[in-house]
Amino acid sequence: MKTITILMGMLSLLAGCAVVPDSIVQQPMTAKPLPVTAAQSNNGAIYQANAYRPLFEDRRARLIGDTLTITISEKTSAGKAASSSGSKSGSISSSIPTIFGLPFKTLQGMSVSANSSGKNADTDALSATNNFTSTLTVTVVDVLANGNLVVSGEKQVALDKGVEYVRFSGVVSPDTIQAGNVVSSTQVADARIEYRTNSRIDKAVAMAWMARFFLNVLPF
Repeated sequence: MKTITILMGMLSLLAGCAVVPDSIVQQPMTAKPLPVTAAQSNNGAIYQANAYRPLFEDRRARLIGDTLTITISEKTSAGKAASSSGSKSGSISSSIPTIFGLPFKTLQGMSVSANSSGKNADTDALSATNNFTSTLTVTVVDVLANGNLVVSGEKQVALDKGVEYVRFSGVVSPDTIQAGNVVSSTQVADARIEYRTNSRIDKAVAMAWMARFFLNVLPF
C-alpha cells in the first residue's frame, strides 16, 4: 500500500510538469568566424600579403561570424466577411362545394386554408491584425553557394517574472544590405520571427504530458 501511494504521488507531480512548445527557429543562434590562414611573407618583395591593409574596404557582412542588424517591422492584416439569406413561403386552400343530392350535408360549403413561411439569415465577419516592431542583431551562420547569407540570432531580456526573448532566422541577399549592415525583415527570405517568454503564463498554455496521454487514450 505504501508503494502504491508513493507511485501515485510521483505521477501527480509529473502530471503538473508542462512541456514548453518548441521554437520555430531550428538552427544555431550564432557561429564563430572561420580561422584566417596567415599568408606567408615574401622576402625581397615590396608587397607583403600578411601586412596588407586596403585603403577602401567594403565592411558589409559576407563571411561566417559577421553580424547584421535586422529591423523587424511586420504588420499583417486579414479580413473576411460573408452573408447569406433565404426565405420560403407557401399557402394552400381548399373548399367543399355545395351540391344538392349528395350526402354529408353538414360538410358541404366548408373551406380549409393553411399558410407557412420561413426565413433564414446568416452573417459572418472575421478580422485579425498583428503588428511587431523591434531591432535585433544576428550572426551569419552559413554562406550559400550563390552568396546569400543564412543569418540567425537571439535577444534575451530578463524581467522580474521571467525572461523574454526575440529570435530571428532567415536568408539575406547581399544586395539588400544597407549602410551600417542593416536589413529590413521584409527583405529576408524564409524569415522566422519569434517573440516568447519562459514565464508561467507561457507554460500554462502547454498541456501536461499526462493529460495528453489520457486524451489520446480516452474515446471522447
